[in-house]
Amino acid sequence: MKVYHLSAECYPVAKVGGLADVVGALPKYQNQAGLQAAVIMPFYNRRFVHENLFEMVFQGTTLLGTRRIYFEILKEQTNKLGFELYLIKIPGLLDRENIYSYPDELDQFMAFQLCFLDWINWSGQTPDIVHCHDHHTGLVPFLMYHSNLYKRLAHIPTIFTIHNGQYHGAFGWDRLGLLPEIDFYKTGLLDWNGGINPLASAVKCCWRYTTVSPSYLHELSISSNGLEYLFYIERQKGGGILNGIDTDVWDPSTDPMLPVHFKSATAGKGKQQNKQLLCERFGLSTTRPLIAFIGRLVTEKGADLLPAAVERSIKEHGDKVNFLILGAGDSPTEMSLNLLKQLYPYNCNVFLGYDEALAHLIYAGADFLLMPSRVEPCGLNQMYAMRYGTVPIVRSTGGLRDTVIDFGEENGYGIRFEQVSVDDICVSVTRAVLLYQDSKNMQLLRKRMMGLDFSWERSADEYIHLYQSLIS
Repeated sequence: MKVYHLSAECYPVAKVGGLADVVGALPKYQNQAGLQAAVIMPFYNRRFVHENLFEMVFQGTTLLGTRRIYFEILKEQTNKLGFELYLIKIPGLLDRENIYSYPDELDQFMAFQLCFLDWINWSGQTPDIVHCHDHHTGLVPFLMYHSNLYKRLAHIPTIFTIHNGQYHGAFGWDRLGLLPEIDFYKTGLLDWNGGINPLASAVKCCWRYTTVSPSYLHELSISSNGLEYLFYIERQKGGGILNGIDTDVWDPSTDPMLPVHFKSATAGKGKQQNKQLLCERFGLSTTRPLIAFIGRLVTEKGADLLPAAVERSIKEHGDKVNFLILGAGDSPTEMSLNLLKQLYPYNCNVFLGYDEALAHLIYAGADFLLMPSRVEPCGLNQMYAMRYGTVPIVRSTGGLRDTVIDFGEENGYGIRFEQVSVDDICVSVTRAVLLYQDSKNMQLLRKRMMGLDFSWERSADEYIHLYQSLIS
């Protein structure tokens, strides 16, 4: 079975968030299970493309409205990622460094989708499944089934996976001319709220859509930035498949980014040694519980509450707690956190930006990971943390609800709270401080967490069953 994953991101080629991690891992595990899975993504002028060998396997032109554009399909030659990787390069359009935020972003991703379709249409490529990820690829199902140009592809099943339903990629009908010849009787399949909405169109046109956790499937009909009714009426087409993590990359016993390796049996000593190095770097005490935050400093992640919650917790617990924050985002939050760093230098430190090696060290050295998310379709950070023996403190939403059981419940191992509020965060911090003082219970929870299976094998099998059901 040949499966093409179509995505704007893929780790380690180009990453902004969890989308890249999923697309960089799922195809590898599907291949190990016997599929022929490949990834097709835009070309970005980044380190990966300069350090690896690519060959041009196709070249052609397509029409973007009235504009004729030239494109190339480049294939990575060694399959070093565990799957075939294809990059679509368009000089002047898809050959830039950044992934998002260009003023002609609509043209970029529209051209990306059209070039993909032209390639598989005219080169004789016939995948058994086209698996699209997020709104950047959302028009592909519509075009495959309702454009005369791509009639040859109309029999191919499409899967659409929603990694974040808050972003739709919507644009006005004045840009309809960017699309090739379509069946105008079907334009209602493009429309939502008076505009062209790629995410809504994908949900309407794909054979099946999935979300990255079962709970998030339910939440989309409650909160999806205006698409709630669509997800309600299309609920029979949907299914929730929890993401996994790449356990080859995220393994504390072999992780090349860690100064000290450890397994479940040696986690107490190994984590303490990593914590020692981490605390020395950031001027924090190793005898206090270290609570970390890793992620974008945006309201979606609840990061706007961090400054108030951290300051109140420090005032309540004094020399009994430390905080370390790694991330970047909204300027007011960054400024407030920097101020806390100056006011409480022995209790709080901040690294503004992102450093992959530092993130790995924090997972290994921290005692707790705080995730006060307003929206978390799946969440991978909590899985990374548990793999490294770090107790997650999470708000009960989306994939956080599906993966973390409160330690107060039977066989629990984490800390969960219900409301996105400073009060709930501070109560959870207090629970963490008290739990840290119970070393025997901490050791038990650590062993329980590190024994959990969040590998991609489970998720890959679920997707394979879904593919097989559509083909049959």
